Amino acid sequence: MDAELVTRARAVRERAHAPYSGFAVGAAVRSQSGEIFTGANVENASYPEGCCAETAALAAMVAGTPAGARRIAAIAIVAERVAGQLTTPCGGCRQRIAEFSAPDTPVHVADLSGEGQTYRIGDLLPRAFALGADR
Repeated sequence: MDAELVTRARAVRERAHAPYSGFAVGAAVRSQSGEIFTGANVENASYPEGCCAETAALAAMVAGTPAGARRIAAIAIVAERVAGQLTTPCGGCRQRIAEFSAPDTPVHVADLSGEGQTYRIGDLLPRAFALGADR
């Protein structure tokens, strides 16, 4: 587990806007250059058309540098457990993460206490769709 990413994801989770689901999520992405970008889920009245935390963090990475970072070294997601299980990225976010990473990129998922597990995006989304990507 990447302690710094988990800490940053836990902190940004506090700023999530989840009035409909009540399920706050935070994410932190480390780009290949080492910069960290964070995001929290943002819901709205046209639920479920909100923005996942992972998507927000990836958008911050792309928009947050002059050249627009395009590759992630690692990502961490922090949320409550559901039915005793760690919360992993949804299918759409798995695809988004895969498009900005290599199959062996670590995906750290943790609960609110910081306890968690590390997966590889290639295990979470085997044979991810890629159009002209360098896979």
